[in-house]
Formats: sequence, structure tokens, C-alpha cells
Amino acid sequence: MSAAEIYWDVIPYVVLAVVVVGTWWRYRYDKFGWTTRSSQLYEHRLLRIGSPLFHFGILVVIVGHVIGLLIPQSWTDALGIDEHAYHVQALVLGTIAGVATLGGAAILVYRRRTKGPVFLATTWNDKLMYLVLLLAIVAGLATTVLGAFGDEGNYRETVSPWFRSIWIFQPRGDLMAESGLSYQVHVTIALVLFAMWPFTRLVHVFSAPIGYLFRPYIVYRSRDAAKKDESVGSRPSRRGW
Repeated sequence: MSAAEIYWDVIPYVVLAVVVVGTWWRYRYDKFGWTTRSSQLYEHRLLRIGSPLFHFGILVVIVGHVIGLLIPQSWTDALGIDEHAYHVQALVLGTIAGVATLGGAAILVYRRRTKGPVFLATTWNDKLMYLVLLLAIVAGLATTVLGAFGDEGNYRETVSPWFRSIWIFQPRGDLMAESGLSYQVHVTIALVLFAMWPFTRLVHVFSAPIGYLFRPYIVYRSRDAAKKDESVGSRPSRRGW
């Protein structure tokens, strides 16, 4: 067994352990830090553009990764989707989503670098996270383009089976070692990003604001309206939507 095969067999489990233990540690000892550390109060014009662009783009990217990594090629073949059609849609949708994600991330980074209050609220942890995140997005775009034109081989015959083998505890590092260089670079950067995940603001994706669906609505009133209510009496508020 080569060193490359050992690397692709072992490192994913190391990263998975870091994610699980790190997330538990963060939730146990840093609940007040479990937040996006929103900077909307400092600047909102660029945030209104960059944040939706990034988040909607990354959602499509995630869906594309789920389809590409978890659904075997034999399944799409059985549905009558040939290899050419699959790669065309992957190229089109993947490029659009990747460019949107990269554009949104670039706007957010530009905002943090050029807006004084936002820059002062940016930690070294944030800077490192943004750097690795941008590298992962750029590497993902490169694999989409190179893979669509066949220069790096069919990732559904190497990367996807390797990824699925990790979760059934039968790692096939040999498959990943046979994949193209761009895929190996992209996956390596992604593993670094996941290892950092519990210790950055990205940890907020593990939180679901379910309570917001059931909490009573909040009424905002001006001071003039509040004074008027005090003079004529106010009705008791009704809880719920």
C-alpha cells in the first residue's frame, strides 16, 4: 500500500473525529461564541448583495455535491441519463453556482477589508477561514471545468466511490489516489476546511432556529405611539401569530 493510499484512508477519519469532538467541545464550553458574529449593524449595503449571493450559491453547490458523491453512476444510467448529458448539466449548473458562490464570498471579503468597523470586528480566525473557503471554491470551480472536458477523468469512478467507502468503514484510498490532481487538491482543501469548521463562525450551520417558528411575534412601536398608549391605556397583547 502506497503512502498516498494510506493518506486517503486515514486522514478523512482524523478530520471526522476533529469535527465531532470539536463541535461537542464548542457547544459545551463556548455556547456564547456559537454565532455568526453578525456585522450587519456596521454595514448592510454590501451585505445585502454578498450574503444572499453566497448562501444561495453554496446551497446549490451542496446539492450538486450530494448528487455527484452519493448517487452511483449506475443509478443515473438506469434512469437513461447518459454520461454526456450528466456532465453537461453538471458543468452548466456547477459553473453558475460556483461563480455565484465565489462572487458572493468575494463581496463579503471586500466588505470586511474595506469597511473600517467590519474590518476591526474581523479576527485572525475569520481571515484564515475566508482564505481556506475561497481556495476551496476556486479549486471546486477548477474541478468542474476540467472534469467536464475530460482532462481529469470521471470523478464518479474514483472520488465518489472513495467518498462512499469512508462512511461504510471500508476506505478505498486507492481510488482517490488514481483520481486527477485537481480533485485531490480540491478534496485536500475541503478536508482542511472541515477540520477548521467547529472552531470558526461556520459552526452556526449546525444550528436550526426552530424556535422562531413558534415564538410570539414582536411588536415594534415608536416612542410617540408608546406615549399615546400610556395615556389612553393599552390592550393586553395576544401571544402567537
